Amino acid sequence: MAIYHLRATMISRSAGRSATAAAAYRSAELIVDQRTGLAFDYRARGGVDHVETLAPADAPTWVQDRAALWNAVELAETRKNSQVAREVRVALPCELDAAQRLQLVRDFCQREFVDRGMVADIALHAPGREGDERNHHAHILLTTREIGPEGFTTKNRDWNARELLEGWREAWARDTNHALERCGTHERVDHRTLEAQRVEAQERALEARERGDEAEALRETVRAVSLDRQPLPQLSAGAWQLKERGIEVAAVQVWREIKEQAVEVARVAQELAEK
Repeated sequence: MAIYHLRATMISRSAGRSATAAAAYRSAELIVDQRTGLAFDYRARGGVDHVETLAPADAPTWVQDRAALWNAVELAETRKNSQVAREVRVALPCELDAAQRLQLVRDFCQREFVDRGMVADIALHAPGREGDERNHHAHILLTTREIGPEGFTTKNRDWNARELLEGWREAWARDTNHALERCGTHERVDHRTLEAQRVEAQERALEARERGDEAEALRETVRAVSLDRQPLPQLSAGAWQLKERGIEVAAVQVWREIKEQAVEVARVAQELAEK
């Protein structure tokens, strides 16, 4: 079943993070940080299906070199607490094939990020060996400064607006649903909270029952049951990496428990639908 997930976070030096390390890990490559001299080597890491960089038309050609790109980002920042990059993580529908998933991410990144002036470094990841085999997802690293033919210039504070993030969330749901429709599946995703979706389903069930449409009332009731669950908690970047390595910490254990509850709720809803 297609799921909705879009999370945007900042990569900041104040949290002990760097853009070079993040890019190396997500692309499974070796990147040497010219500012610190540290080498980040993740070439032995598996599960990376595809990587590429999308950039504005007037960006210099060296942005296509991942190491050069993120070293330039790091060197452009002088403060010890600088926010060096933004990461957007999205879930990719298992109903789509590899080519369709890639096209979905490309089109979304081009319109929402690159056309606004950002450089987008994309990494599509396969499901983890120990996790849900449907968990295809993408990591998108984004620059925070304007870029021109000569390189990076000023920071664009407009890219931090909450309204922009909400627009990205809505756009990802819309683009995902268009892709699902094109591939012929009836599955759809929704960027709204589970509570908002559940209330809507209950209202639709009541309206259908009042007009005598019992079949529609049952479908919406089943949908309301499937939405009566806790949302998955957000994991920090460090906790997520530990989860991917199979290391159980408290946050990961809570995440797994809530996910198991969601699976059970889905099973009950499926039984109701079949009856």
